[in-house]
Amino acid sequence: MARRLRPSVYISVDIEADGPIPGPYSMLSVGAAVAGRQDADAYEPADPEADTFYRELRPIGDTFDPEALAVSGLDREALLRDGADPVVALAEFSTWVREVSRGAQPVMCGYPASYDWTFLYWYLMRYTGASPFGHSGCMDMKTLYATKARLPLRAVAKGTMPRELLSRRRHTHHALDDAIEQAELFSNLMAWQGA
Repeated sequence: MARRLRPSVYISVDIEADGPIPGPYSMLSVGAAVAGRQDADAYEPADPEADTFYRELRPIGDTFDPEALAVSGLDREALLRDGADPVVALAEFSTWVREVSRGAQPVMCGYPASYDWTFLYWYLMRYTGASPFGHSGCMDMKTLYATKARLPLRAVAKGTMPRELLSRRRHTHHALDDAIEQAELFSNLMAWQGA
């Protein structure tokens, strides 16, 4: 008897941080948007603005890289005062992921996923003790494009992609804006037949 596969819900996630790695440095914001759902038959894109999540977090330490901080434009001093406690924010995020992926397995997708996943997974494990994505529920859009385009990974950048794949939205370095933009890119990549 064939095993019935659970569908996947792809959730575009973008984070902003004040340095290169979690622990010594802090995740300052997290944005997420449901990109779409895939079952054994097809991928169905979602409206990326329909189901979203955004939080700004209180930094967890004193160390930060001024250049990394400048990318997001977030005010670290304001976040020390007003940012969400990571315990609360990551619990809220996990609850949101479970709600939007009811009946399906959630998969985090990012561009590139390696940076965002590193912070997200570390924060989830540290502050909630678990990840709604498991330890490997992550898909990298850069790798997806490289595979379909039959290009070496290091040759890939958004500027090398066909224009019809890219979102018309600007990449603003605001975590929610960028999660929505990347959700559109993901859906376009899933529909694209490749080179």
